[in-house]
Formats: sequence, C-alpha cells, structure tokens
Amino acid sequence: MGIKQNRALILEGNMKRVILTLSLPVMANNFIQTIYNLTDTYFVSKLGTTEIAAIQFVWPMIFFMMSLGAGVSIAGTSLISQYSGAADDEMAKKVSGQVITFSVVFSIILGIIGFIITPPLLKIMGATDVFYIYASDFLRLMFIGGPTMFMMFAYSAIRNGLGDTYRPMKIGGLSVISNIILDPIFIFTLGLGIKGAALATIIARGIFGIYSVWTLFEKNSDFKIEKRHLIIDKNLMLELLKIGIPSSVGQSMTSVGFMVLNIFIISFGEATLTAFAIGNQINGLVLMPAMGIGSALTTVVGQNLGADNIDRAKKAVKTSMIMATLFLSIGGIPLIYFAEEVIGLFTTDLEVLRQGTHYLILITLSIPLMGVFQVFVGTLQGAGKTLYSMGLMTARLWVIRLPLVILFKNYTNLGETSVWYSMIISNFIVCILGYIIYKSGVWEKKRIESKFVPA
Repeated sequence: MGIKQNRALILEGNMKRVILTLSLPVMANNFIQTIYNLTDTYFVSKLGTTEIAAIQFVWPMIFFMMSLGAGVSIAGTSLISQYSGAADDEMAKKVSGQVITFSVVFSIILGIIGFIITPPLLKIMGATDVFYIYASDFLRLMFIGGPTMFMMFAYSAIRNGLGDTYRPMKIGGLSVISNIILDPIFIFTLGLGIKGAALATIIARGIFGIYSVWTLFEKNSDFKIEKRHLIIDKNLMLELLKIGIPSSVGQSMTSVGFMVLNIFIISFGEATLTAFAIGNQINGLVLMPAMGIGSALTTVVGQNLGADNIDRAKKAVKTSMIMATLFLSIGGIPLIYFAEEVIGLFTTDLEVLRQGTHYLILITLSIPLMGVFQVFVGTLQGAGKTLYSMGLMTARLWVIRLPLVILFKNYTNLGETSVWYSMIISNFIVCILGYIIYKSGVWEKKRIESKFVPA
C-alpha cells in the first residue's frame, strides 16, 4: 500500500486489522533482528563458553551505543506519524531528512569515541585475560560498524511513521540472510573467531542499510525525499532532540543498568552469565509480538493524534493491550514445559543448563507484564511524551530492579535467583506506574501544530 492508503487504514480502518497489519511486519522484523543475535550466539557457542559470555558481557554497551542514536529515530517516527496523520507530507519529509542527517553524522562520531574508550571501559568493568581480549575485539568492531546500524534505524523510523512496516521487514530479512551466510565463513573458514561474528553483522547491515536509505531518494518513491531535506533545519532538529534525548537517556540508562546488572551476575560465575545470555535470547523470541504491537501503536497513536482523533487513539491502546497479553500468554506456554530442552540446544554445560532452565521458566511466567509495559511505552512515544517513557524505563531498572538485586543478594539465600525475582517484581511495579501515567491523560496532546486536512 502507498502512504495514502496506509493513512486511511490507520485513521478509519478496523482497529484489530490496523494493529495486525502494522505489527505483524514489525514482529517479523524484530524476529529477524533477534535472529542476528541468535545466529552469533549459535556460531560463537561452538567456539566456547568464554566467547559467548564475552558477547553477553559487552551487549549492554552495544545497546548503549544504539540507544543514543535510536532516540532521534523514535522522535522521527513520532513526528512523521503525527504530520502524516495531519496530511502534511512536506513537513513529514523535512523531518525524515533531519533524521537521516543526524543518524549518519552522530553514528560516525560515536563509533570513533567508542573504539577509543573500549579498552579502559572493559578493564573498569573487571574484564581480564582472554575474556578481555574477546570482549574488546567484538565491541570495538561493533562501534566502528555503528553507522550501518543507524542507517537501518533511520529508514525504519521513516517508513514506520508513514504506516509502512512491510518494507523495513523486507530489508531486515535480506540482511539477516546475508548474516547467516557470512557468519560461518568469517568465524570458521577465515578463522577470525569472535571478530568474524562482528564483521559478518557489520557487512550484512551495511549493504542493506545503504540501499534502504537510497530508495527514499528514488524518483518513483511514494515518499520522495529531496537533497534539500537533508540540510539541517535548526527548529526541526531541536524538536527532534527535545523528543529524542529523553528516549536516548531512557534507553541508555537501561543499557548502563544492564552493564551493572551483568557485574552482579558475573559475581555468581560465568555459568550464571551464560545462562542469563541464552535465556534472554530465547525469551526475546516470545517477546516479539509485544514489541511489534508496541512499535505499531507508536504509529497508530501518532497519526490519530495528528488527525485530532483522541478517542480512536484510546481504542488503539485498549486493543493493543488485549492482543499483546493474549499473544504472550499463548507463546510462553511451550517454553514453560520444554524449557530444559530449549536451553539444551545452546549448551551442554550442566550448570548452565540448570540455571538457564530455572531462569527461563520464571521469566516466561511473568512475560505478559512485558506486553503491558511495551504498550504503555509505545503510547507515550507515539504522542511524543518521551520524558514519561524515559521515566518508566529508568525506574524499572535503577529505582526498582538494581536495589532489589542488592537487597536479595546480601540479605537472602536466593543466590543467582535473586536477579530473576528482582526482574519479575520490577516489571510488575513499572506496569502499575505506566497505568497511572496513561490514566492521567498527559499523552493526549500532540506535539505538532499542523491541523488535520481531510483528503
């Protein structure tokens, strides 16, 4: 569908169909991105436990890099969706140009800084010997390859804001296929080990990231961006930053929080960290529907607020909440019954298997809470109220989870399960906070000044 048909569907179509039409490609794309990580985890696991633990150890730092730039992409989706809902396509194109410019420039600067600070940062975090070498090799390459990631972010943000979630899924699919092919070649055939996993990901993302952005400038594009849109517009860039910085802070604080969490987890041993890594990768697959619905909701809320249709935006939130909870409840049942067998696909270490099975069962039982959380975050981001979504993300980890981990670790005999129970409790409390914010109605006012103009 073209952008006009997408807009008509979002503003007037059956809400269940709208959510499914937009969220299914996002779910598939999120699944595709998870396959990136699972592919690396699978092939690197053939190298050894230390190598896979090294990837898990540095992953929060990679997420930190992504979150710093992803905030502007989220802001872009919010503004583009609201301008699209108001039928102001020229302003939507201007915002798109600013997102692309920022993503390219910022990712290059961030990559250089990250490459330089990786060694001292890893030493501060306690990495030593061969573990330090593996972690450093992987992380430095991922920092240098940052621009390839950010181009994909920019493209997805623009198309998602327009209600087109299919094309980002298609680009992501081609990219992951390339990664699956390149991983064993770089890791084993070329003998690059853990560095090969990073290089395979960078090359796969780079090829299709450049292509995807280029398609936005094609003459036959249904949303053709001009070179003039890339020139920095001070007011628009400031608005993007006002919305994007809280999202970046929220996500980066989450990634830093997970770095700290990893420090607690590694104190229980490499087996616990590896169990956590494997369990999270598997659990991430079940979370795909909720993440897809949350992302789709950002667009639906944004476009309906842009069209001054608050009641329909509220209907979208309610429908999304029901669907997310239902999908996660159904998807989690097989994992609860076959947790040991699933964990066993990724490890033969008996201690990792024991801890990973326990963790996977516990976190899966509470997984509907993450559906509720994703819906509230998607609502706030679609409205451009990212200060509130930042508050939820930051509180979940820093105000609730980490203090609970410290409390349980030092004053109970729960051992490594102190982390698992802290995660469940923090997810429950933050859902209550999200509901309070939603009911306050602060998200109901749009960020743009454009008035809805019927076609």
